[in-house]
Amino acid sequence: MGAEKLEKATFAGGCFWCMVKPFDEQPGIEKVVSGYTGGAKENPTYREVCSETTGHFEAVQITFDPETFSYKKLLDLFWQQIDPTDPGGQFHDRGHSYKTAIFYHNEEQRQLAEESKHLLESSNKFNKPIATQILAAKPFYEAEEYHQGYYKKNSAHYNRYRIGSGREAFIQEHWGGKN
Repeated sequence: MGAEKLEKATFAGGCFWCMVKPFDEQPGIEKVVSGYTGGAKENPTYREVCSETTGHFEAVQITFDPETFSYKKLLDLFWQQIDPTDPGGQFHDRGHSYKTAIFYHNEEQRQLAEESKHLLESSNKFNKPIATQILAAKPFYEAEEYHQGYYKKNSAHYNRYRIGSGREAFIQEHWGGKN
């Protein structure tokens, strides 16, 4: 497949460790990278982002073939990984860097993101407003290597974290375990 067909999608869904696995190994997904985006500091470190001084979100950037796995399908999968009504972070992780956002890379992505957010709001699946922001993509900085593919490298810790944080129970309750 030629690289000219590939597109990027960027999502902030709280802890980036938990946002890689659902997208990884889907058909048409070439790469899922954990990183930081949305802030002003160039090349931030994990420690700096966690200090809440950079303005960055923990995020994943997905390189995908839209003919095999559409942006709309990516959006649907994204919503099923988060609590979109939480304006202060995700599950046990609190603060700006753990807030949810969709970072669009072009006008079509912005429109699809807005449409998917509106559909979720009007579905009455949640009894609180949808707090997930839709923002223009900014530079994306790859996280340190030990964060990449964390669910594979440290599967026992990843699974304990996913359950202990409340994410797994929330997904089960609201989406029937789709992840």
